[in-house]
Amino acid sequence: MNKLLLGILIPSLFLLGCKTEQEKKSRQQSKGEDNILSATEISEGWELLFDGKTFDGWRSLGRNTVQNEHWRIEDGTIRKLNSGEVPSLPDGQPVEGGDLMTRDSFDNYELYFEWKISKKGNTGVKYNVSEEMSQNYDSKYSALGFEYQLLDDKDSEYAGKLKPSQYTGGLYDLVAPKNARVNPVGEYNSSRISVNGNLVEHWLNGTKVLTCELGSPELDSLFQNSKYKDIPQFLEKRKGHIVLQNHKDDAWFKNIKIRKIPPTD
Repeated sequence: MNKLLLGILIPSLFLLGCKTEQEKKSRQQSKGEDNILSATEISEGWELLFDGKTFDGWRSLGRNTVQNEHWRIEDGTIRKLNSGEVPSLPDGQPVEGGDLMTRDSFDNYELYFEWKISKKGNTGVKYNVSEEMSQNYDSKYSALGFEYQLLDDKDSEYAGKLKPSQYTGGLYDLVAPKNARVNPVGEYNSSRISVNGNLVEHWLNGTKVLTCELGSPELDSLFQNSKYKDIPQFLEKRKGHIVLQNHKDDAWFKNIKIRKIPPTD
């Protein structure tokens, strides 16, 4: 094969490979496959927090790595194992758990994620999390921060037995959700958390279910009647971590992505 032909063939093969990869991504996006950003999302500034394959960008709170005894990547999801599947130590006690936390921290942003839980499931997604404050006031492996509650609301264990702020979509123990409609157990739900300046919003399955303002008299009053009332720094807005809560029940998360919102003057 002469040099001229090689000079034409090699660049052509390279371009073909690039085109094939681009077409593959385009097909994935058009099919709505999980953990893939569309061209529009990329142009809007969205970034994946979970690539569907690895724990890159995550670690367990209080640790430098992920606790694989409690957290697993399964079929393109992050799965929190139920307590019955957590391995035991030689003394028969389960391996100690811990929340799963982003390595990066964020202040102004919109967070999107999809999730499902098992029957009687109870967990949450926490934000505005300070690792230092968490370890000073709580377990060294458990996050302290605002919590978007995720719950099997209709189960007899919870229905009508909790504070309004402790059901799905609520800012846990602080602000109750309104018009929250949760899909049946086993089906995925979509959620959004928006933190823009002092304005906080929770969305569930396309509906805004909660709005509150940090520093407002209304939120301060709710805080004084909450489980957090003895933690004076709790309501302070900070550049905080995003955290998936370690609870006893099965939970699955996918399509976790974030878009930074420029601060307003």
